[in-house]
Amino acid sequence: MLAPVPRPPGSFALRCSRALLSPRARLSLLALVLLTAAALVVLYEPQRLLASGWPSRTGGAGAVLLFGLAYGVCAAAFVPRPVLNLAAGALFGTAAGLTGALAGTVLGAGIAFTLGRLLGQDALRPLVRGRWLTAADGQLSRHGFRSMLAIRLFPGVPFAAANYCAAVSRMGYLPFLLATALGSLPNTAAYVVAGARAGSPGSPAFLFSAGFIVLSGLGAAVVAWRKRHGLRAAAPASVPQAVREPVGSAR
Repeated sequence: MLAPVPRPPGSFALRCSRALLSPRARLSLLALVLLTAAALVVLYEPQRLLASGWPSRTGGAGAVLLFGLAYGVCAAAFVPRPVLNLAAGALFGTAAGLTGALAGTVLGAGIAFTLGRLLGQDALRPLVRGRWLTAADGQLSRHGFRSMLAIRLFPGVPFAAANYCAAVSRMGYLPFLLATALGSLPNTAAYVVAGARAGSPGSPAFLFSAGFIVLSGLGAAVVAWRKRHGLRAAAPASVPQAVREPVGSAR
C-alpha cells in the first residue's frame, strides 16, 4: 500500500494568505473602508468641528498644519470640500487658509488614490468595459496630467470619484498629485476667500469669489455637455480595425 504523499508545510497558511491578498478580498476591504468612512461622516459630521469647533485662539503654522492633516482625512472620507474650504478661510484668513486647504486637498487625494491603487485596481480593471469607461480609462492612462488638470479645473466631477477613477487607471502618482495641486488652486482659492470675507458679503473680494464659483460651475456644465460626444466617438476608435470590418469583406 502506497504511503500518503505528505503535504508541504505551511500550505494552509499559504492558501489563506493568497485568499486574503486576492483582488476580490482587497476590493472588499476597500468597500468596507469607504462605507465605514461614509458612516462616520454621517454620524459625527467632522466638518462641523473644523468649521465651528476649532479653538478660536489657535493659530500659527502648527494650527494650519494640523488643519491640513484633518482636511486631508476628511476629504478622503467624502466630506464636501467646499465646506472645508470655507472653514479654512473663516478660521485662518486668505493666505494661511489657502495653504492649509490646498495641502489638505493634495493629501486627501493622495490617500484616496493610494487606497484605490492598492486595494481596488487589480479587481476593477477587468471590469472596465463599455464605450464611456474604456474611453475615460484610455484618456487618463495616456494623458494623465492633462486629463486630471482639466478635471480639477472644472468642478463638475466629484472629488472622490475622480480620485478612484484615476487610481484604477495607469496614471502615475506624480502627475496625479501635481495636476491636483495646480487644478484645484483656483476653485479652492475662491471658496477660501469667500469664507474669509463672509462677514462682509458686499466686499469686492467676496463678490468676485462668489461670481467665480458660479461661473466655474456653469462652465463645468457646458464642458461636460460638449465632451460627452467626444467620449462617445473615442470609444469605437479603440476597437481593432479587423473587428470593425464588415463580415462580407472577408475573402
